[in-house]
Amino acid sequence: MNQNNQQDDTRGYGDLEKDLTRQQYEKLKAENKERLKELACINETTQILKQAKNVEEAMQKITQAIPRGMQYPEDTTARITYDGKVFTSVNFRGSQWVLRQTFDTIDKRVGAIEIFYTRKHPDLDEGPFLKEERDLIDNLTSLFKGYLDGDIANKLSRPNQIYSSPETISVEKPRRRKLLQLFLNRNNYNRDLYHDLMPFKIKEILLVASLYDAFSIESGGRFSEYVLRQYERLNLTSVPRITGVSDPEEAMEHLRSKHYDMVIMMIGLDTRRPFNLAARIKESFPYLPVFALLNNNENLLTLEERRKKMPVIDKIFVWKGDSRVFFTMIKLIEDKINVDNDTRLGLVRVIILVEDAAPYYSRYLPMLYNIVMEQTRRIIDDVSTDDLYKVLRLRTRPKILLATTYEEAMHIYEKYGSQLLCLITDVEFERNEKLDKKAGIHLVKEIKADRKELPTVIQSSYEKYDEIASELECAFINKKSESLMQDLRTFILHNLGFGNFVFRDLHGREIAVARTLREFENLLHTIPDESILFHGKKNHFSLWLMARGEIQVAHIIHPAQIADFPSTDDLRQFIINVLNKFRNEQNQGKVVPFHVSDIDDHTSIVLLGEGNLGGKGRGLAFINTLIHNYDFSQHVPGINIRTPNTSIIGTDEFQQFLEINSLNKKVYNEKDENKIRKWFIKAELSDQLKDKLYKFLKFIEKPIAVRSSGMFEDSLHQPFAGIFETYILPNNDPDIQVRLKQLQNAIKLVYASVFSKLARGYVEAISYKIEEEMMAVVIQEVVGNQYGDYYYPHISGVAQSYNYYPISHMNPEDGMAVAALGLGKYVVDGEKAYRFSPKYPQTLVHSLKDLYKNSQVEFYAVDMKRDNIDFEKGDMAGLIRLDIDDAEMHGTIKHLASVYEPDGDRLMPGLNHAGPRIINFANILQHNYIPLAETLQAVLDIVEEALGSPVEIEWAVDLNKDKDGKASFYLLQIKPQISTWEGFSIDEEALKEENILLYTDKAMGNGIIEDIEDIVIINRDKFEKSATMEMAEEVDQINEQMKKEGRQYLLIGPGRWGTRDRWIGIPVEWPQISNAKVIVETDMDGFPLDASSGSHFFHNVTSMNIGYFSVTQSSKKQTINWDFIENQPLHQELKHFNHFRLDSPVKIMIDGKKRLGVITY
Repeated sequence: MNQNNQQDDTRGYGDLEKDLTRQQYEKLKAENKERLKELACINETTQILKQAKNVEEAMQKITQAIPRGMQYPEDTTARITYDGKVFTSVNFRGSQWVLRQTFDTIDKRVGAIEIFYTRKHPDLDEGPFLKEERDLIDNLTSLFKGYLDGDIANKLSRPNQIYSSPETISVEKPRRRKLLQLFLNRNNYNRDLYHDLMPFKIKEILLVASLYDAFSIESGGRFSEYVLRQYERLNLTSVPRITGVSDPEEAMEHLRSKHYDMVIMMIGLDTRRPFNLAARIKESFPYLPVFALLNNNENLLTLEERRKKMPVIDKIFVWKGDSRVFFTMIKLIEDKINVDNDTRLGLVRVIILVEDAAPYYSRYLPMLYNIVMEQTRRIIDDVSTDDLYKVLRLRTRPKILLATTYEEAMHIYEKYGSQLLCLITDVEFERNEKLDKKAGIHLVKEIKADRKELPTVIQSSYEKYDEIASELECAFINKKSESLMQDLRTFILHNLGFGNFVFRDLHGREIAVARTLREFENLLHTIPDESILFHGKKNHFSLWLMARGEIQVAHIIHPAQIADFPSTDDLRQFIINVLNKFRNEQNQGKVVPFHVSDIDDHTSIVLLGEGNLGGKGRGLAFINTLIHNYDFSQHVPGINIRTPNTSIIGTDEFQQFLEINSLNKKVYNEKDENKIRKWFIKAELSDQLKDKLYKFLKFIEKPIAVRSSGMFEDSLHQPFAGIFETYILPNNDPDIQVRLKQLQNAIKLVYASVFSKLARGYVEAISYKIEEEMMAVVIQEVVGNQYGDYYYPHISGVAQSYNYYPISHMNPEDGMAVAALGLGKYVVDGEKAYRFSPKYPQTLVHSLKDLYKNSQVEFYAVDMKRDNIDFEKGDMAGLIRLDIDDAEMHGTIKHLASVYEPDGDRLMPGLNHAGPRIINFANILQHNYIPLAETLQAVLDIVEEALGSPVEIEWAVDLNKDKDGKASFYLLQIKPQISTWEGFSIDEEALKEENILLYTDKAMGNGIIEDIEDIVIINRDKFEKSATMEMAEEVDQINEQMKKEGRQYLLIGPGRWGTRDRWIGIPVEWPQISNAKVIVETDMDGFPLDASSGSHFFHNVTSMNIGYFSVTQSSKKQTINWDFIENQPLHQELKHFNHFRLDSPVKIMIDGKKRLGVITY
């Protein structure tokens, strides 16, 4: 390469670099131009909303303003639709190129803003639109929605119209209930208002300062942390970002290239340059707030004089060594911008500070903000709710507005006088454009003439104004006082609704003190009428409620005047009713912190200990929420749908229990369950929990169930069921200390069950570690009534939304229910109970002969005469098994039983005939004494929709009717039916009969399994009906060996697997068959398949994606090729079972949709 070519190449690179620089410049210039247009559009919209006389005028003007903020104004049209009205820009024309943003107002009216390009332009971020244009439409929508919500709030004649909770949805079509929308509407209604407050936040700050100036404030190198530490202290989430520059040109470059919300200039020795920069900023960005922070007072007078001639700096603050001044400057701007919105929407109050001296307001404002924020946070921290809600409620704090002249102060008062909370004023400042030494006195007299009771502070460096302040009924604070901050705090606490509510008489003497909202409500019942009048006239009630962030209640109480009520007692009752209604609606369907008055409240769940609720607890909380957020009566008006009184101990207590008793060091490696139980019984629960349990028992007199609620238990994706312990206690000993001891022992043994062999086996099967399980405990009142020495409900049962065994014209989606007299243990253990379809309750699932043979003859009840609870009996510790004859003597089966007449082979409802009693719920299911089937169908349908999967519920019924003639249906528990019915189908035509090992049309599961070489079957020749317990032990032995070898197997045996009734199946527990991949139940001679099923075992099998087949030998559609299996190589022979190991694996196919199960070889 020659030199000339090198020079040419060099020039080429130089030109290219210039071209690239020019392109970057042009691109940056274009981007800045778009940002400026967008900011101008937002500012113009803000002005329109402030000045518009009505909504219609605002909408029409905004449609004309929108095109000017877009890239191609000449090709832009806009349309706003709201409440059926449409507003368009000039020469409107729609097109396919559209930006759209919808919104809805607090009265649930909907609207949309749409921006169209009328011809095609190059594709950018969103079609032809920039990301910034999407941000623009989002910001415009937010502004417009805030304006509309404020307008709506102002037009409502009474604020309680805002407070009223949304009505429940009327249902026309079963599948269009909109449960999520309803839940969010009811539960987020209060939050929505908080979200709408303080829409403007300072997010980006440009700090202009020399390195030395910044260093002089914080010499540790953590400047941003230092100046913004107040955000951390107050747990505020929207922390602004500070960008620092030292040079004016650099500052202008930043402002042109990026949007900033405010500029803070630190001023040292050079006072001229900051003013020149401020002038340039205001010229280019007139809407941008510019604040100055002066390092010392020496140049303050010069700066003030220059600012009068050149008003380009909005406020000057003086650095006094307090980092809160930065926080103050930020909040001062936010309050000024948000005050219109917040006073309109949220009844937020306003504090006016009148002070013209920068050194004083630089000191006063940080103190004022600190006191207001701290007190607001302290009060809200007392209110139990989640952290986000607490942060949102901080938005209800009073807005602080600074005025430096008489005219500014009066302008604020005239605009926000009805929301004015307090006036704090200096005495000497400008009035009529000149210094007036008594301007503050004139201001107080002017405002007090209109608002005589307004809390007011006159502050001055001169003690002589103390007497004048007293004459004007104002507080006086000396600016030079060493206790200035404490004096200000005392005034705010006593006069602005912060702190406790002090009830006073007409002379201001203290009568009583309320520290919480509940105490406030209780004291209202007893305080004298004169105190109600004293506080009512001064508006103290709504002031105090507002300070606590209770906007909804304050909205109702605030407009009420004493003259509106015939008597003081009517006013008293009005306030009590509002508070009571508000509290009840707030707590309904929720988990609330422990308070004695909530223990017997059936509408909420009381939390006795912090932490996770566990799977079962979470399910119960979900049930409670669902019942109180959805009107079930529109489907089944003739019955009450309820939950029993429930309390939950969160998982924190379990962890604390292990730690303080040093159990976690030894329990994980200990296998002896008896030793573990003894350790746990000997250990102590926390004193706090014991105290709560004692108070709990003082209110609860019925029997109680103490249930496990493990983290994995009954969860949606990996549910346990029946793995941990449950204890039912009579809870009737006259000595409360005895009852407390029994309850504590039950809780401890529930904790101990985490480390049982059963639990360890299940945890191991799902590839978790026992250390990962944490235990909550659910304590529920047992549903039922006492009959002599026994306590039980009329009916208990289980129902599933998906029926694995449909017959006749029934479909799997129709569901299935199992019901029994007495406690639900009888059903979930898989004993002989009555099965029916909620959709077809009159259709018999079995023949009369089978029904007679399999009818319930015994039931479980709580043994109320039992003095000592023997916890070694497990879940039978407090129970007794009774005969149906006992129930007939109690009079509890008259609606449940029929009499079987063998001669006519028929059932006769009721008990008016002699003969065997059959529990078939005839008067209920056949003659609709109560709408049980209809209730089950509705509940299953709604809960399935809410859970998003097929469900199983446990329930109970109390047939005793209330004054409205309604019995009560109790929803006790929900859990998902985990199964996959989609995704694999069997081509029956492709099957070769000679290769079929097993075929059934009653199969559960879905998919294909091709790696099973082991088959474990019952030895048919040696089958003994009485030996099912031994059979379970043999299966356990084989299962353990298969686990060690890492092999899964096909298990085939007689009767119902997992039942507790040894005479209808093999009573295995989950760990004993945990390595089986497919389980087959079949009948044997003299051992037919029973219709009942063990709910918990069955649930665990399906949730683990284990195939479950049912084969009846007499059925033409179901078969097992016994000969093929028994001719395979015998791997192990036991007394009752044979284990065959095949040379090649079988192919197992399950079609969940058709419910077909086929095994081929």
